[in-house]
Amino acid sequence: MNTIIRKSMLSVAGLAFAGGVFAGPIAAHAAPVEGKPVAVAVQAVKAQGPQSHIDLNDEQTANVKAIIAATKKAGLPERAAVISIATSLQESKLENLGHLGDMNDHDSLGLFQQRPSSGWGTPEQITDPEYSTTAFLKGLKQVDGWQDMALTDAAQTVQVSAYPDAYAQWEQQATDLVAQHWNN
Repeated sequence: MNTIIRKSMLSVAGLAFAGGVFAGPIAAHAAPVEGKPVAVAVQAVKAQGPQSHIDLNDEQTANVKAIIAATKKAGLPERAAVISIATSLQESKLENLGHLGDMNDHDSLGLFQQRPSSGWGTPEQITDPEYSTTAFLKGLKQVDGWQDMALTDAAQTVQVSAYPDAYAQWEQQATDLVAQHWNN
């Protein structure tokens, strides 16, 4: 019964996110001067719906940096990193989760709660932050117009979650994390 009530409450809460308006981060790149790093300016986000925030420990911060590194390696912009980090915040709170027993959602693992049985990779691959991010980004690149979509819509198209609007609550924190770590 608790699961039914919880799912119902989350579904109702998710509907509240659906009416929001989204404006994604826009990066402004300055020309490099004397080999110094290029500054990235991320405009304030008009995030969709109420926003959540968690304080990150060292492991979670390392996972943020791993997601950003994989995004850069894939040649994708900051927007892809924002979507990836928001997705991971929702799915695992940026923790590289192994099998959680009865608390596990099927066979979901890693930063993005990807499932070996759904073709995301082996358990070893899925729990590798670079691999799991690259797999998520591969799915994201297959979504037509992902760059201009509401974050929660882009993430949901890749993840196919039971709570499709839940990703929106992490947009501001994900945007802030990308702005903070993109040039590190």
